[in-house]
Order: sequence, then structure tokens, then C-alpha cells
Amino acid sequence: MANQQLSFVNGANGHLGNNLVRLLISKGIRVRAAVRNINNKEPFMGLDCEVVQSDITDKKSLVKALQGVETFYAVGAAFKLWAKDPQKEIYDVNISGTSNMVEAAAEAGVKRIVYVSSIAALNYTTIPAKESYGYNPDRRDVYYNSKNDGEKLAFELAKKHGIELVAVLPSAMIGSEAFAPLNVSYNILRLILQKEIPVETNIALNWVDVKDVAEGCYLAATKGLNGERYILANEKCTSIKDTTKIAQQLFPELKIKLPVAVPKSILYIIAWFMELGSKISDKAPLLSVKDIAMFSGLQQDFELTKSRKELGFDPKKPDQAVKEAMQYLIKQQLVKL
Repeated sequence: MANQQLSFVNGANGHLGNNLVRLLISKGIRVRAAVRNINNKEPFMGLDCEVVQSDITDKKSLVKALQGVETFYAVGAAFKLWAKDPQKEIYDVNISGTSNMVEAAAEAGVKRIVYVSSIAALNYTTIPAKESYGYNPDRRDVYYNSKNDGEKLAFELAKKHGIELVAVLPSAMIGSEAFAPLNVSYNILRLILQKEIPVETNIALNWVDVKDVAEGCYLAATKGLNGERYILANEKCTSIKDTTKIAQQLFPELKIKLPVAVPKSILYIIAWFMELGSKISDKAPLLSVKDIAMFSGLQQDFELTKSRKELGFDPKKPDQAVKEAMQYLIKQQLVKL
């Protein structure tokens, strides 16, 4: 018998949001999917769900959209590492959005929120990182700050309003049902396939299949403990160099070369020029000075005992996730070859 409880997913046209909508429908759960632009119907073609308009910056639209909802998957956020005005376009949007989502949920009588945070909100001073180590003390990135402060605010407001809230912290999500423009993580795979990463940055990412993260969100809703946070990632990260090796093995005909190692001082100069170009073009630089300073050499490895034991979270291996994601990009012609 189908589950008649109503679940609400915002950011439902995004990579995680859309995969989550599809997963919930497959489990017989009634889904209300929210998007900022109601005309954006392509991601919902063939899906048996209600599509409504709401915006995390508009509390009234959230209250209206959340009527009759039992579980709120709070996926909607500004997910970008660069903006012309990062304070306004990233930090303020995510903080006010968090406040609006929790307060609107409380006002609408929602019982439980699964709040999508990020591995950006973890403390990396001891590796592997785990949930109990607290929040990230590195305050150099506005997006990271918004996820740290946003998650803390979500827990505070949920406690204040007497609403259950569980936080999930995904890593770099890749996998099927991706719609253009690609998210930050997926775009790195696209750049590798298009031979646009010529130099070794010593940056590593923790790849995870988006379908596993969607499953993790559902598990958090059904098994997660109120007030707890759960990492949805893999144990080990993969360098961009090793990710490139996977691409070489998969598509030898593309003749993809490994990135060339250069001194860190040269990387900083390259990043500086790229940032200068971005100020002229208004497009995010492929590499920024902050990227090198924060992420070059950083091992994003995680302790998954809590997520595995309490949720039953069991993601596919990162190399398999990368292979399937690259094949998807080629098949869907999301890469210009």
C-alpha cells in the first residue's frame, strides 16, 4: 500500500533534489516538489508528483507550499563557491533561507526536517573527520561559512520551535539525472573529460553517487535521531590526478593527459590571473587563490561509522561512482568533445 504521508522537497530541479524526488516516488511516497521558477518543468517529465513554486528567500511562499506536509527535505540552497558579491549572493541567501525554512515548517505544522548541510561544515583538523569533531574553524570561504553557520542556526531554531531536525552532510555529488548547468562537483568531471585541467593542483574530492545521498536523506528521515548530524560521503577522497586516470582508462580514444605538476608558487600566479579574468567576464574562475590555499593538500577523508550504523548508509565506491558519472556525461552529451 502506498505511503500517503506527504513529503516536500525544495530545490527539486537540482541534482540532489531531483534524484530525491524520484527516489521517494519509487517508494510510494506522495511528493510535493518545489522550484523557484514554476516554468522549469523538464526535470519532472513523467514523474507523478505535485510541482509548486517557492523560494527560500520568501517565507510566505514556503509556508504556503508546506501545508499538509509531514516531512520536509530542505535541499534548497545557494550552492556555489564563487559569486560577484559572495556575502549577498551566497552567505545571506543561505542564512536567511535556513531561517525561513525552519520557521515556515514550524508555522505549517511540519513534523520533521531533513536539513541538507555539507561536508563544508565539518572540522578537518583531525583526519578522518567525523560528526562529533564539531564545525569547521577555517573561515576563509563564504560558502563554507554559510553551511557552518546555517546548520548551527537550523538546529537552534528547530529546538526553539519544537520541531524535529536531522542534518545530513553530503560530499561531492555526481551521478545520473543531472540537468544543465552542472553543479560545482560534477563540473570538475566535465573539465577533466574536456581536457581543461592541465596542471596538478593537489586538490582531492570525496566523490559520492547522488543516488546514495538521496537514499541517505530518506534514511535520515526514517531512522535518523533528532538533533543529530550524519555524513553522507565515502571514507576516502580521490585526487583530481587519480580521477583523471579513471577517465584515461575509460576513454582512451580521448587521449586525456595527466595534469602536469608545477610549484605551488606557479599555481598561485595562475589562480591570480584566472581571478582577474573572472572580474572582467563575471564568470567563476576555474581556480582561485583561495582554492589553492584551502584545498591543495587537504584530505577530505571521513569516519562513516555513525551513518553506517544508525542509518544503514552504504554508498558505492568512489571509483565506481566516477566511472558511472563520466559515462553519463558522455551519453547525455553534457560534455563537448
